[in-house]
Amino acid sequence: MRFIHLSDLHLGKRVNEFSMLEDQEYILDRIFDIICAEKPDAVLICGDVYDKSVPSAEAVQLFDRFLTRLSSSTDCKILIISGNHDSAERLSFGASLMEREGVYISPVYNGEIKSVTLEDRWGEVCFYLMPFLKPSHVRRYFDGEIESYTEAVRTVVDSMEIKDDRRNVLLAHQLVTGAKRCESEDISVGGLDNVDIEALERFDYVALGHLHSAQRCGSDKIRYCGTPLKYSFSEAKDEKSVTVADLYEKGRLEIREIPLVPMRDMVEIKGSYEELMERSFYGGSSYQTDYTHITLTDEEDIVDAIGRIRTVYKNLMRLDYDNTRTRAKRVIESAERQEEKSPLELFEELYMLQNNQPLSQEQRELVLSLIEEIWEGEE
Repeated sequence: MRFIHLSDLHLGKRVNEFSMLEDQEYILDRIFDIICAEKPDAVLICGDVYDKSVPSAEAVQLFDRFLTRLSSSTDCKILIISGNHDSAERLSFGASLMEREGVYISPVYNGEIKSVTLEDRWGEVCFYLMPFLKPSHVRRYFDGEIESYTEAVRTVVDSMEIKDDRRNVLLAHQLVTGAKRCESEDISVGGLDNVDIEALERFDYVALGHLHSAQRCGSDKIRYCGTPLKYSFSEAKDEKSVTVADLYEKGRLEIREIPLVPMRDMVEIKGSYEELMERSFYGGSSYQTDYTHITLTDEEDIVDAIGRIRTVYKNLMRLDYDNTRTRAKRVIESAERQEEKSPLELFEELYMLQNNQPLSQEQRELVLSLIEEIWEGEE
């Protein structure tokens, strides 16, 4: 049984106020090509289809086109669960109709988990579609104390009619304890939303969504596939991919990752304003159209730096400085005024506190001329 594991499309997402829809359409086309080449029996989409519970019309239309192409051009089944960014009610609308085309969507949680059974030469494979769950969702349907996410997931798994002599696959959208996180994910204080891995070990494969970096959790059979695109600069060095799983007879699993190359990469660049503006290429690749985080090392702030840099780096998302002043990270409350100090001396003192370096001779002369001009105007 071959299946492709996807998650966290976050369709409609904006990153630093840049719409990612064009990039998402491009990467979905690449994913479609991979699916056609791999010919899987099923495609698993493990939550956070959309970035918001009320997605934009453009995001819904993009997903509609993707599903339509898959169902009309391939023989694979498409299994979808809702994530914490999705509205389970909206995502599952029309689910009964979609099943006629081989698209199975987890319903709003009602105390039971939807399952889909497929067959291959080794027998049945049962896929369990578990949407994103909170303890409050589960307490409505089960007695007893269910306070933690681990207790909630364990209770739900124990309620499933799982036959251990067949192969079982779980689609889930939860945070497994110990997994690596990044900036673009929702974070709960104190790890309150963590699920212990032992609650998931009964399955032959656990297709996880929620975290944005592809990774295994304890073993190959419990995995996050990660996002198909980078959604924060903490992911700049990540290699995005499509996870392909081949499940043979019970106990035998093989995993492959097929790289995804985006329309525009997300990169971090550091250097002086002059260096960066003079370079058409950085590190051997043209970054003029990539999404960039630029760190300037100039000691003096560049006037209209963002506007000027964007004439070369069209998709500059973030700009900051790394210099003597920013490294000092000193908080300035006020300059300590003393009657015997001149205005120039007071300004020099404040500048030194703020920038961790003295005024240059040129700056000193400019400040002195401004002070003299102001003083003359008050006479």
